[in-house]
Amino acid sequence: MNKDEFDALPSSITVREIYYHIVIPGFRTQQVSLITTLLDKSSYSTLEIVGLYGKRWDVELDLRHIKTTLGMDILRCKTPSMVRKEIHVYLLAYNLLRSLMWQAGTTYNTPPNRLSLQGTRHHLINFIPKFEVADSKKRLRLYRTLLKIIVHKEVPDRPARTEPRVTKRRPKAYPRLTKPRQELRKQLQTA
Repeated sequence: MNKDEFDALPSSITVREIYYHIVIPGFRTQQVSLITTLLDKSSYSTLEIVGLYGKRWDVELDLRHIKTTLGMDILRCKTPSMVRKEIHVYLLAYNLLRSLMWQAGTTYNTPPNRLSLQGTRHHLINFIPKFEVADSKKRLRLYRTLLKIIVHKEVPDRPARTEPRVTKRRPKAYPRLTKPRQELRKQLQTA
């Protein structure tokens, strides 16, 4: 933000502070505070705001899940336009997987959000070669089979589950690739 934009900001802002307790059996009760600019208590009740915060938390978890499951944690393109295209392709793939999960869940009376995104991805990748060589009649049967298999991989309900974000294995102590491979090969051959 430049100086003019900064100077245009108000010197103070009125906010509403909401405190609530998270009580999960087996865990310590935790007090959480939320700060919001939604000041009208009659239009925006405390329970509604706390509920929205819970939904927002689920969205954050879904975004983290997209990045790790689809391998989107490292974008490989170099230019801004190509990075945008890469993100669009990831979102397209994600929507394809979620629509498969939705179709499987609604077809076989299973909540779609309890199905495994990684499992759906894995099964779809395994089915793609079969879809490519099948005629239209066989494709429909394969599709129904795929939906049945996706529903078979239901994730157990684990409310308020948290896992540490750690890696099991340490990375190898090799140096980073900082020069073109061909140049490094020449160095190895002359050494």
